[in-house]
Formats: sequence, C-alpha cells, structure tokens
Amino acid sequence: MPYDRDMTNIVEYSVEGKVALITLNRPEARNAVNGDVASGLEAAIDKLEADDNVWIAILLANTQGQQRPVFCAGADLKAINSGQAAALNTPRGGFGGFVYRERKKPVIAAVDGLATAGGCELVLACDMVVATTRSAFGLAEATRNLIAGAGGLFRLPRAIGRAAAMEAILTGEPFSAQRAYELGMVNHLVEPDKALEGAMDLALRVCKAAPLAVWASRKIVLAAATESDETLIKMTNKEFGAVLNSQDTKEGLTAFIEKRAPNWQGK
Repeated sequence: MPYDRDMTNIVEYSVEGKVALITLNRPEARNAVNGDVASGLEAAIDKLEADDNVWIAILLANTQGQQRPVFCAGADLKAINSGQAAALNTPRGGFGGFVYRERKKPVIAAVDGLATAGGCELVLACDMVVATTRSAFGLAEATRNLIAGAGGLFRLPRAIGRAAAMEAILTGEPFSAQRAYELGMVNHLVEPDKALEGAMDLALRVCKAAPLAVWASRKIVLAAATESDETLIKMTNKEFGAVLNSQDTKEGLTAFIEKRAPNWQGK
C-alpha cells in the first residue's frame, strides 16, 4: 500500500491531507469485531468529526498474512461466547461503534476480501464502496439461526434491491463484488490490493467539492430513504440557506468568475 501507517493499534487512525484513514487491524482474527474494535472505531469517528481539516474518511482493513483476504468477518464469536457480547456495541454507534453512528462526514469503504455478517453491515453503513474483484459480501446469519441485527436487513435492500437482498439474506450465500457493482452497492471495482488506491482517488474527487455542500447533501440523501417529501423539502431549504450564507459560497462564486480553482475552508 502506498500510504504508510503505524499498524500497532487494533483500529488505526491516520490522516492524508483532507482524508482520514481508519484501518481495522485484527488480521489474525479476520478483523472480527470485539470490544476493542468497537471502542476503537467509535474513537476514530470522534476524531474525524472533531477535525475541521479532515473532510472525508476511508474505512479499510489490514489483511496481511491472510491466505484468503477478509475485510471483516463480523462479530467475534469468541468474545460473544466468553460473555462479552455487550461490548461489541456502543451507545452512540451500535455494532462496532459505527453502524448507527450519526455523523456529518462521508466514509468510503475500501474492501479487499470478504465482508460478511457484521462486516457487511459495516460496509453498508458507509456512504460509498470501492471493492476489489476478489471481494464478496454476505449476510450469513440465517444459516446459524440468527438474523442480521446491525442494519443489514434494511440497508441491503436499499443498496441492491428487494429481490436480490431477499435471496442473499434468506440463503445466507455471499455474492461477488462484481454482482454488488452491477446492482449498485459498489461504486467502483478495482484490481486486488488496489482498494485503498481506488478509495483515495474517489475521496480526493469528493474533496474538490465544497465540504459544507457535501455534508449537507449527504444528510438529505440519507433522509430520502425514510422521510416524506414534505420533510425533505423543509430540510433542503434549511440546508440550502445555511450553505448559501457560508464563506465558501462567496469563495466558490468568486473562483468561478475569476476562472480558478476554489480554496475551500469549510466555513
């Protein structure tokens, strides 16, 4: 990978320009979520949201030493079996400290390998997905007499459609990244080992747009899945007014008139 990171923490957080890199770092456990991962992911999102100089994040996984790469195998069954199931959730973020976390900044999942069960639900909680051609996704809970409890049962149908999601959920069988791309869950397919590069390219493209407009637009797009048109119109008008009155709107208009790239400040 082209970006150097200290891989000593179970969830690693680093910054490249305007982009935060959040890395799951339990390759020996297939990056399964235990209490440390949940608290680490929540802390990483805290850093992301608190830093005005960081506009977007990439969620990736360390798969070094794995014969068959696994982005995340979901919940750590050893932790659950030892009575630590509650630690896999946080009050603010739910499973993994992430799946239900409210945030304003977008997160791109960079997937190189299998994302199954709770691992797939982490991906579904992200805003965009870049996956390698050797990746796969699945919600295998039904094969163990469980149900996906971290958002997968309603987010997967939104991502790939009801019929395809129903098949994946009821059979528990994984589906390929190619299939996910064809159904609209994955934004870009890349070669193996290139997930981070592809996600970084996408993140830098997003960073060319005004961050306030990106964050406001993201909020409304997500609300569109559950809110009425009346509510969405009110939200749009409110966000439009806030963005219009910002310093960056004046900068954007001035840059357009002067035929130069804008210098966004996020203010």
